[in-house]
Amino acid sequence: MLKETLVNYIREGIEKGWEIKALSNYMGKDFTYREIAIMMARIHLFYRENHVKEGDKVALIGKNSVHWAIVYLATITYGAVIVPLLPDFRPEDIQKLVDHADSKILFSEENLFEPLDPTSFPRVKTIVKLEDFSLLQAADDKVTAFFGQWDDIFQQAYPEGYRKEDLDYPEITNDKLAVISYTSGTTGNSKGVMLSHNSLAANVRYAHHHMPLDPGDRIVSFLPLAHTYGCAFEFLFPFTLGCHITFLTKTPSPQIITKAFAEIKPRLILSVPLVIEKIYKKQIVPSLEKTTMRILLKIPLINKFLYNVVNKKIYQVFGGNFRELVIGGAAFNPEAEIFFDKIKFPFTVGYGMTECGPLISYASWDTRKLFSCGRPVDTLEVKIDSDDPENVAGEILVKGDNVMEGYYKNEKATSEVLDPDGWLHTGDLGTMDKEQNIFIRGRSKNMILGPSGQNIYPEEVEAVLNNYPLVSEALVVGRDHKIVALIYPDFDQLKKLRITTDEEVLRVLDDVRKEANKKLAAYMQIYKVEVMKEDFQRTPKRNVKRVLYK
Repeated sequence: MLKETLVNYIREGIEKGWEIKALSNYMGKDFTYREIAIMMARIHLFYRENHVKEGDKVALIGKNSVHWAIVYLATITYGAVIVPLLPDFRPEDIQKLVDHADSKILFSEENLFEPLDPTSFPRVKTIVKLEDFSLLQAADDKVTAFFGQWDDIFQQAYPEGYRKEDLDYPEITNDKLAVISYTSGTTGNSKGVMLSHNSLAANVRYAHHHMPLDPGDRIVSFLPLAHTYGCAFEFLFPFTLGCHITFLTKTPSPQIITKAFAEIKPRLILSVPLVIEKIYKKQIVPSLEKTTMRILLKIPLINKFLYNVVNKKIYQVFGGNFRELVIGGAAFNPEAEIFFDKIKFPFTVGYGMTECGPLISYASWDTRKLFSCGRPVDTLEVKIDSDDPENVAGEILVKGDNVMEGYYKNEKATSEVLDPDGWLHTGDLGTMDKEQNIFIRGRSKNMILGPSGQNIYPEEVEAVLNNYPLVSEALVVGRDHKIVALIYPDFDQLKKLRITTDEEVLRVLDDVRKEANKKLAAYMQIYKVEVMKEDFQRTPKRNVKRVLYK
């Protein structure tokens, strides 16, 4: 167990910030750390009135917002357990997960609550509207009365106003449960990852020592807060440091994200690869493929100048003020990575999973090795289950402070990934060099067995296909030991080329297949292409739900 605690980190962040901006909704009101502390104290009074005890579960459903963050912070500092659910989940799944988590309180956006049937989660005694903290439903008349007297009760509790010295949070030890994070909305596969205060404190502690932010810096939060990646590094870490966080409260389209970056000019940016790869594919590749540009890039002094121009242009797309762009949540396209590395763009690739709250490895942009996802964090041991871990891929195993307690009410699933010695079996395949740089090869469950017994990692084939302008996204599957590529085309590009019929689309994509095969090893050759008329079904992190297409 660490000596640092999450509650102390939160308290210190509030004390350091107090009268400076803490949280904002994009295009909305700014809240200081003092104002956030006051609202947290108000929720603590509500919890006491509602007989919430340490360890009780509080469900939270909504898009990224200041109020979402306040509920999270208030619950953690009270000693209750927060159960954040993605707003993308289907109503029937939300109902089952709220009940499965034994939730006692539910905070929900009104439009997300309307399709729910409260009788499906009978343990919930009080339901609160997230937008304004008004009452939606209560089983106790005393609780109903409380909402009409909330201001008076707060005034009585703090007659001189809420002051810095009133930051009197309970001492919650690191072994206590902090979060139940559901990794899927599909009820048959849902697993509630139990993260202790120790796991969250380990992630925050590492970020404090290794990630480039200072008190007062600005950051934009657009990754889903209900996921540990966005929650840990776009919210908890910067909040505990005394930074100003702006939440994009709407679905973060590339246009909204880049507009927010230009206005806020964040100092640290976190992203999933999809956003970066779209910029590379749509804005950079077409200009690099022009004949004049190809010629100029072959001239040493000129290509250096051109790379600097491209670097500055992309830097401005992200606000022109950041120290580092951290990519995580999925594999980064190798061709894009080579290019960004060549132009010396300040990016790095990290590795993590929900079960580690989430961080497993990281390295700063100026120390990372090409194609690696960093080195193990200082609160974890990492090893490769291979006789030759530097050259032969094996499953990545991790052990230490970041690792979850297990899956909530699911001993079978827990025992399948946590062995008796405490090693978490990630399901990811990788290698690790002498300097402990980790290189991900793919997911063990995605691996395809080739015709002669070779291990084929579909992510490697997909990375080649996804570089072609006519390919919006490719998914590679194995059928009878043959590689089949399911391709969702870029219909905008096809329209520009006046390719409209099914036969024409299949023909040009088959040409893509032939070109891609020239870049792939013989045992990885793509046998045929199947055209997807609609985009793949995706997780809230925008990863393709592979299991639906096998």
